[in-house]
Amino acid sequence: MKTSRIELFSILLLGVLIQLALMRVATAQQVRREQDIVNLRLGQRIRVDDGTCPAGQIKEVSGSKMTPMGVERTQKCIPRLGPKTK
Repeated sequence: MKTSRIELFSILLLGVLIQLALMRVATAQQVRREQDIVNLRLGQRIRVDDGTCPAGQIKEVSGSKMTPMGVERTQKCIPRLGPKTK
């Protein structure tokens, strides 16, 4: 069974689009100050580069559980992966 060039191209294009979509989902949001975080959702993780963690680490703020007051935030220092961004 032969596959036409158009079919191969469309399969390749679909694969590239799926990969781009997954890359966008995998990237974490990063802010300079914890006050810049608005509307934190349950399970969402945001990295805060405010200098409060030791060298080589960055603060991660996450929405951990729902309370009557809204989403409860937890914070921890995690290893910084890759170079520091400006």
